Amino acid sequence: MRKKFLAVAAASVAGIALAACSSGDSGGAAETSADGPVTIDYWAWGTAQQPMVDAWNESHPDIQVVHTDAGGGSDSSAKLVTATRAENAPDVAIVEYNTLPAMIVAGVAADISAYTADLESDFAPGVWGQATFDGASYGVPQDAGPMALTYNQARFDELGIEVPTTWEEFAEAAEAVRAADPDTYITTFAPGEFGGFAGFAQQAGGQWWTVDGDAWTVGIDDEASLEVADYWQDLVDRDLVLAEPLLTPEWNAALNEGEILSWPAGLWAAGVLYGVGEPMAGDWAMAPLPQWTEGDSSVAFQGGSAVVVTTSAEYPEAAAEFAAWMGASDEAAAIQIEQGQYPASLSGQQLTLDSEPPLLMPQQEDYWQVAADIAANTMPDISWGPNVNVASSAFQDAMASAIENGTPLREALATTQDVVVDDMETTGFTVTSD
Repeated sequence: MRKKFLAVAAASVAGIALAACSSGDSGGAAETSADGPVTIDYWAWGTAQQPMVDAWNESHPDIQVVHTDAGGGSDSSAKLVTATRAENAPDVAIVEYNTLPAMIVAGVAADISAYTADLESDFAPGVWGQATFDGASYGVPQDAGPMALTYNQARFDELGIEVPTTWEEFAEAAEAVRAADPDTYITTFAPGEFGGFAGFAQQAGGQWWTVDGDAWTVGIDDEASLEVADYWQDLVDRDLVLAEPLLTPEWNAALNEGEILSWPAGLWAAGVLYGVGEPMAGDWAMAPLPQWTEGDSSVAFQGGSAVVVTTSAEYPEAAAEFAAWMGASDEAAAIQIEQGQYPASLSGQQLTLDSEPPLLMPQQEDYWQVAADIAANTMPDISWGPNVNVASSAFQDAMASAIENGTPLREALATTQDVVVDDMETTGFTVTSD
């Protein structure tokens, strides 16, 4: 699929070159600055990034990195495209796996194959493949985000709520939470969470993009996805979940008051929650994501990202050295683990089993074993299309409108489907609807 993606993209996207650096474009391993250490600008979000950068700077005096939090996910990707066109992009950046195809087509992510060929064996094939297209490496995987249920164990116990193992049980638990404490919700249905909803749909059997030859099929409103929308619709209509955006000041306050009790999301959720609710450390725990079909423990990835060298990098080889350390070194993995991220590298994942639990749940001694069991059941071969950024924006707008106006969530999926298909056809792709 990835080989076909780049072939189709190269033929279809008029006016956009697939920019890439090569060993002939730079000064090589001896890259230096005449005025002293090489300085690299790095855009990345998340609580683990600055500690990792600090560790790198301490041990690499000749290559110093300046970290900027430019926002996460689609916000960061949009800024990267704009900054690249304005010729003021950073040298290195974090890019989520699902948006990397668009970053390649837009000329943001550089081909760093000449610098990363010896890293492939450090990763499972499926993870390495997330940043490899048409045989070329466009980034070093840093973290993986298999979906799990991070929940406030102290409040669950206080309210007498059992940890749900199926989505049917989750709905029953949502009702029990509201009955026990009318100020509290089991979770949030956030209209802007494109990646989270996609993960729920993929877990239920949805396939949002597939490609056969040069023909794409878009299935954002396929039957499995519509059934997931109906599930959340029922919880929203019965006021059993909080239908609001995540990580706003109001949401953070409610979380810290113990009025929002869980977050079904990638394993990185522990680090995010600790960042906004450090006083809750010890109250939270992690369990497998509820199942749509009892006995089927398969889950999708939500998020996960690669460290990419941009086509704007002044010192691409030094930038690639930094990217490799951030994704494949045990030193960086140890910091990720402490912050609650699940490393992408095989050695990092092995390291988790001998590590302390994340700071949010220091009491959960089996955290990393549970994480390993979840990761072992992640769904293979999830495909993302060339315009995930368009899909994400359309989804967010349509879902927010549906929540505000009380219109069906399944209609929001249909709207997103139409926008994505129209955009791909306008761009020059051959598209069929599911």
